Amino acid sequence: MPFRKFYAFTKDLRNRHFVYIDLIFLLITPLIAYVLRFDGEFPQHSNALTGILYATLIFTAVKMLVFYLLGLYRRFWKTASIDELAILLFIGLNASIAQFIVFLAIRKIPGLHMESLPYSFSLLDSILSGFFVATTRFSVRLFERANQRLGKNDSHKIPTIVIGAGLGGTAIVEEMQRNNKLNMNPLAFLDDDPAKHNTRIRGVEVFGSISKLEEAVHHTNATRVIIAMPSASGKEIRSILHDCERIGIETLTLPGLDEMLNQNVRLDNIRKVQIEDLLRRDPVVIDADAVKTFLSGKTVLITGGGGSIGSELCRQILKARPSKIIILGHGENSVFEIEQELYFRLNKMNGGQPRPLILSRIVDIRNFNRVEHVFSESRPDAVYHAAAHKHVPLMEHNPAEAISNNVLGTLNLLKAAVKYEVKNFVLISTDKAVNPTSIMGASKRLAEMLVLSHAKNSGLNACAVRFGNVLGSRGSVINTFRKQLNYGGPITITHPDIKRFFMTIPEAVQLVLQASVLSSGGEIYVLDMGEPVKIVDLARDLIRLSGLREDLDVRIEFTGLRPGEKLYEELFLEEESYERTLHQKIFYAKNSSEIINPELELFVGELHSMALRGDSDSLKNLIKSFIPEYKWEEAPGISQQ
Repeated sequence: MPFRKFYAFTKDLRNRHFVYIDLIFLLITPLIAYVLRFDGEFPQHSNALTGILYATLIFTAVKMLVFYLLGLYRRFWKTASIDELAILLFIGLNASIAQFIVFLAIRKIPGLHMESLPYSFSLLDSILSGFFVATTRFSVRLFERANQRLGKNDSHKIPTIVIGAGLGGTAIVEEMQRNNKLNMNPLAFLDDDPAKHNTRIRGVEVFGSISKLEEAVHHTNATRVIIAMPSASGKEIRSILHDCERIGIETLTLPGLDEMLNQNVRLDNIRKVQIEDLLRRDPVVIDADAVKTFLSGKTVLITGGGGSIGSELCRQILKARPSKIIILGHGENSVFEIEQELYFRLNKMNGGQPRPLILSRIVDIRNFNRVEHVFSESRPDAVYHAAAHKHVPLMEHNPAEAISNNVLGTLNLLKAAVKYEVKNFVLISTDKAVNPTSIMGASKRLAEMLVLSHAKNSGLNACAVRFGNVLGSRGSVINTFRKQLNYGGPITITHPDIKRFFMTIPEAVQLVLQASVLSSGGEIYVLDMGEPVKIVDLARDLIRLSGLREDLDVRIEFTGLRPGEKLYEELFLEEESYERTLHQKIFYAKNSSEIINPELELFVGELHSMALRGDSDSLKNLIKSFIPEYKWEEAPGISQQ
């Protein structure tokens, strides 16, 4: 009957066979421990045998109980790794401590005859039982690996070189070795760390540095290269890609760190090299603890929450666990999409902490009554203002919309922020606000001035963060080029010398959040955009990555600068000096608040009235009278490129 109960108890365990094996070993290790302790002598007296018998039963019961309570029998050992080894050591240590404490407590109890057993007896038993328990489990892993090697036929698999022998590359190789259906055979690593050269990782040789790519390809007859360096810069990726194209070998890559913020390294992540990979920069490192402290438990409102920047703000702010996220937007579809995504992410978040409340509000920020209602209802602690009309050529033909949305909308939000005592207000600005030649750029410059004015006159802790183009945003030049390629070309560029700054959306948002932590009110922060990129070079890279040839398969056409377009963008006004903040990729534009006209709000009212009348030339002249650097007469315009 006891055996039946024991069997019924164990049959629901994942590893019930290990229970029986452990039981056998644990019943014999005390005797082995005794023999080892006394130099091979078996117990001669009945009292000693009785003591060993009681010790065996008690030790076995204690260890089996600890193993069960700490989950040893609920683990999967066919894919055991260093994590399982660490857990096994932890459980074994706890079992040994529990056993020794029990041994001390019962050793001198009359009738058990255990007083003759030395303290080292318990220690030796723990070592032996730990060895047997670990051996049985990891032998399963070894048999599984041997089975995989015997069962695979590498001759039909794609011979592959993995560039990068770090965590990413190791994880990729492990998955190749574990899953024969992936049809890839890892033959060599390449890595620039000299300490790894001529070693083996997961049985795969580290052939040498990345510069030995061609030699490694000839040595292994590889036909595929996987770049497993998520933190590599665009310059490094471009160099590797150039070598692979010259050699004539297929090239795949893991995404950059920005794309993999919320993912584990898996072969599912591997893809062809994309244009964004060639524009990668050094990974952004922010003070994540400071950002979390800044946002945790707060009510945060994001305007334009369904847009490219606004939606990423929602994603990253969610990680800081605010009490509420208010998604404010004008387009119902985009707001609905990010709302549903945040709910999905919420379900994935670890429990044990309060879950943020997510609220969505469809609001036209030009309507002050609606804006005020949302502020009155939600009482936000922090506002990130990302809502704006951003398409430069489109706004040249719709100046009233640009002015009313980008300028009047910002003013409405600032008034509500002051009235309802918002603690922090952050405007998402643009490099096109510097010496603007477009209505969009001028409207964003006016929005910056409104932020500085309210920070100075009302004490609102408000700042603006200025940066250039972001990769992957709606209507970005790369997306436009891809659509043109899908239609067979041509790719249209306004001027062969046009240049633009680029950064990824996650990188920009990380720095925006860091800047908001730094702000004490009245600053314009400028993000380090790196070096500007020639748009024509971007187009040529995209053509090449698509497997096409310029002129033969697809043409590049130059169409001439459009209204409002500059050949290059700037990040600072002439009147502004700048200095680096505590963060190396965030600059502070000094003197920007000293050039604010005290009659700014009156001017905005007049500007809005004129915009509604639809006289574009008069509107531009009025803007120029207030913003002397606005150069719409001298330049034909600015592009979204």
